[in-house]
Amino acid sequence: MRTIRVTVRGAFDGLSAEQTARLRSEQAEHDFLRTEYTAEGYLAYEVPGRPFFTVRFAEQAEDEAGVAAAAARAEAKAVAWMAEQGYPIKNVTSQAVDMSEVPLGRRGKREAARRD
Repeated sequence: MRTIRVTVRGAFDGLSAEQTARLRSEQAEHDFLRTEYTAEGYLAYEVPGRPFFTVRFAEQAEDEAGVAAAAARAEAKAVAWMAEQGYPIKNVTSQAVDMSEVPLGRRGKREAARRD
């Protein structure tokens, strides 16, 4: 199995004052500078400074076709969650990275050599 990191990006679209207040009250839990990929998705935003959001997912895939499917699943999950919360959104895109294809840095190579 391949580990896939999917980043779903979009923008809030016409939030009400109540929705903005709710997002602001929960903002500490959704720090925009924190990078975390989870199965449930990690939501990050900085409202009202920026109307954009990012949801980061950790997915699994067996092959190249699975990578595209993982991206589609993650995007659908993010859109569904926003709809459940009542947040209007627009311009949703996703990007998937197959971590098996990411080159290892010096530290990663040392750790991999220790495991072999």
